Amino acid sequence: MKNIIRSFTLACVVSGCFASAALAAPAAEGQGGSLLLTLFIGFFALIVVFQLVPAVLLFVGIVKGLFSRERGVEQKSSNR
Repeated sequence: MKNIIRSFTLACVVSGCFASAALAAPAAEGQGGSLLLTLFIGFFALIVVFQLVPAVLLFVGIVKGLFSRERGVEQKSSNR
């Protein structure tokens, strides 16, 4: 049983060494991203930008409302 565990551990260590060397190898040259992939990423980047514009405008409005000087102004209503 002890020999099986040692063999399994040795096999894991050896396979880990080879796998890490394969992952550290440089990518094959000439395999750039395709045009479709670029358009896909660009489309989602546009979605993020178009969602950020209203969010920033809303945030600026909230900050202006928090720091405005007209805090205690009450409007008098004429109910009588």
